[in-house]
Parts: sequence; C-alpha cells; structure tokens
Amino acid sequence: MRLLHMSDLHFQADCPVRRWPALGWRRVAAQTEFRLLGRRKLFLRVEETVAKLLDEADRLRVDHLVVSGDLTALALPEEFEAASAALGRWRDRMTIVPGNHDRYTPAAARELLFERAFERSLVPDLPEHRREGAFPGVKLVGEELAVIGLSSARVPPMPGIAAGLVGAAQLDGLRAALHDPRLSNRAVVLVVHHAPLRPSGRRDMPQHGLWDAPKLLEIAAAAGVAAICHGHIHDRFRVVGPGKVSIFGAGSSSQAGMEGYWLLELDRSGLLSAEAVRLPQ
Repeated sequence: MRLLHMSDLHFQADCPVRRWPALGWRRVAAQTEFRLLGRRKLFLRVEETVAKLLDEADRLRVDHLVVSGDLTALALPEEFEAASAALGRWRDRMTIVPGNHDRYTPAAARELLFERAFERSLVPDLPEHRREGAFPGVKLVGEELAVIGLSSARVPPMPGIAAGLVGAAQLDGLRAALHDPRLSNRAVVLVVHHAPLRPSGRRDMPQHGLWDAPKLLEIAAAAGVAAICHGHIHDRFRVVGPGKVSIFGAGSSSQAGMEGYWLLELDRSGLLSAEAVRLPQ
C-alpha cells in the first residue's frame, strides 16, 4: 500500500486591514505573523502547489492520502471552503486531522468548521472507537493497512501558545482500536498534528509541543504501530521513537521553498520504505 503524507497547507483568506475589526482579537494578533512579518507571502501559491501534490498522488497511484492538519491560516470559513475544494477529488481516500490553526478561535471549534468542511473524509470504517467527535477515526485501506486519525488541536488560550493534547478519551479509543481483531493482520499508521518528537529525538517545547506525547508513544510502541505521521513543525524529517516506531514530520507541504511530501510504502508486515520528496520547481 502506498501513502502520500502532506501537511500544513495554510490556505489563507485575503484580510485587508479594513476587515481586521471584524476578525476578533485572536485573528488580529495573528496578522502580525502572517502579514506584517511576511509569513503570508510564503503561502501565496497554495492552490497551485496542492494541485501539483495531488497530481503526484495520481501519478504514483497512491492508495490513500494523509493530511496532518493546519489546512487554514486563521480558521476562517472561506479558508476551509478553499481547502475542501482543493482536496475534493481525494475526499473518499483521505485521512485528515485538524491542526492548531484550524481551531484558532473558540467559535471555529464550537461551529465545527473543520468537521463541516471535511465531513465525508471523516466518516470512519469502525465508528465504535470514536470518543471525541470524529476521533479516533479508523480507516481500513485495502486488505493490509489501517490509518487512524487523532485530533491534538485545541483552542489556544492566547497567541503564542500552540501546544496540543490528544487527551484521555481519544487515547482510550485508540487502545480499543488497536486491540480490535479487525486490525490484527494490518499495518497501522497514526495521524496527529502535533509532533511527538522533534528531529533531535527530544520532546518539543511545552508551549508548542504535544503534551501527552509520552503516553501516545507508549501506546504506539506496545501495539507495534508502523508509523506516526504529523505536521506542525515546518521541517520535513524522520525520527525513530520507542519501539522503533517511525515518526514522519511532513513539514509544510505548500510553503515556498519546501514544497513536498513523504511517500510511504507499507504492507501488512509494516513499513517497507519511506521517501522524502521535493516538488520540482
């Protein structure tokens, strides 16, 4: 089975200064990073880049697409609409999870903007293992693979805090799924937004990292999970965690200068190969 893993696409709406008063203080604060500090220009070609990524998936005859969060910049409805439209032709062959930018405001979380945008992609094959909304979401891919999406995205208490938490409920559902006999003869890939480990093999900073990373890694190692796919850190890397679980950070697949993805090959025995691919310029 072949997976293409992308992340942190950051579709962004045009937010001229005259619109800022209607955005709310959280989004206005974020404009400092996205517009005044120049980050916005790194994602001006996101639609074009995502089209190229999906063309690659078609060319490579990928079986399943993995998107590990941060579809949007500010969790605005029009950003979700653009992301959903761009990924639309893969909606039935995709595991997608939210990132911290997709839960940027209490209203975005309360109104389930992410869930509404990607409703079809969040339909699980084993719904009994869900514990928190759509998560964990178990997809059975072919006869040899299971992909399980987890949500670590939480509304940040203030700008500058970008930490994540899977939480006890989802971890309970994950344990149940991993013990389900229908997964016993399949390789398992977990998808989460926040990085369980940095490229150095150490945990991320508390204000940016996955707070319950040790518990997630413990569960994955005990179950012999083949791989964990994540985003959040804008660096494409692979690190080996406890139990020799391979952890793949996709970086930002659409950021100017680092457009690309991970291509993973698996069968029921586990991970066969992994290639970090840069899109040709």
